[in-house]
Amino acid sequence: MRALRTGLLALLLAFGAVIAAEAQTTPAPSGNQPNPPAPLPFSDRGQPQADELELQLMLQGRREVGRITIPNQQAATLIQPAGREWRAFHNRTLAWVGGIAVLGMLALLAVFFLWRGRIRMHDGRSGRTLLRFNLLERANHWMVAGCFIILGLSGLNLTFGRHLLLPLVGPEAFSAVAQWGKYAHNFLAFPFTLGLLLMLLLWIKDNIPDRRDITWLRQGGGIVGSAHPPAARFNAGQKMVFWITILGGGAVAVSGYFLIFPFFATDIAGMQLSHIIHSVLAVLMIAAILAHIYIGTLGMEGAFDAMGSGQVDLNWAKEHHSLWVEQELAKGRDAPAPGGAKPV
Repeated sequence: MRALRTGLLALLLAFGAVIAAEAQTTPAPSGNQPNPPAPLPFSDRGQPQADELELQLMLQGRREVGRITIPNQQAATLIQPAGREWRAFHNRTLAWVGGIAVLGMLALLAVFFLWRGRIRMHDGRSGRTLLRFNLLERANHWMVAGCFIILGLSGLNLTFGRHLLLPLVGPEAFSAVAQWGKYAHNFLAFPFTLGLLLMLLLWIKDNIPDRRDITWLRQGGGIVGSAHPPAARFNAGQKMVFWITILGGGAVAVSGYFLIFPFFATDIAGMQLSHIIHSVLAVLMIAAILAHIYIGTLGMEGAFDAMGSGQVDLNWAKEHHSLWVEQELAKGRDAPAPGGAKPV
């Protein structure tokens, strides 16, 4: 037993001597001497560091893509330099374009109203009417108009709401308005597009430009000045509104569908381009439609009747659409006297 204890003691002493010797040959790192870097994993040896790769790609203007194991390859994009340009457009450029277009148009209309006033019928109301738009045409017009108003307001809220509406109503109310506005913006895009297609079929034959439009524009169309140039069912100004609605609205709708269904038919660069096209055309259309609303309501006496009841006063029709009146009367669609039967 004594021999066993003696052997264990000798083994412990030898082990302690080995540890002491290693401590003397390998000095402990001081506070001024950094710890040696940990070795790279075998799969990363020989590859550039992440910060070096990021700097190289940034200088080259390229995307930095990582490695992922999920099917969505879009998630592999770590840094996309073009995204900075898109963010600058959304936060600054779009705000300036939208503000100048919408507020500028409102200012111009206010100045024009103060200068010109409401455009009255030269001979007053005759009490006799002609059917200008039937029920289908009016219903489709109001469907497109209603969708456009909600789409426009909800879209403007996405750009300006955080700066204008949020401070007034608070975060909770603004979140609710923004959420329901986004739902309405997505779902109303479909009836809006359907209405545009039906509008094209109903009115394209009467909106083909011709030589009379040049004369109408030269004489101010009865809006600027006192002349009332002859016009058919749609004058040059209404034709411009029609094609702005059809072409501009169609482009806004198509680019909007790329945003509703992300990455279905394009990549991130296409999504950013779609947003730029969608937003710029939308604010320009809003500005143009504001002028259309002004003329159809406050700006011109008798104009709202065309899309209200569908019946327009004969004197109004003669002043603004004399050629169309001649065509209607030649078809036997005479305007009845007050209290008479409605025209067909």
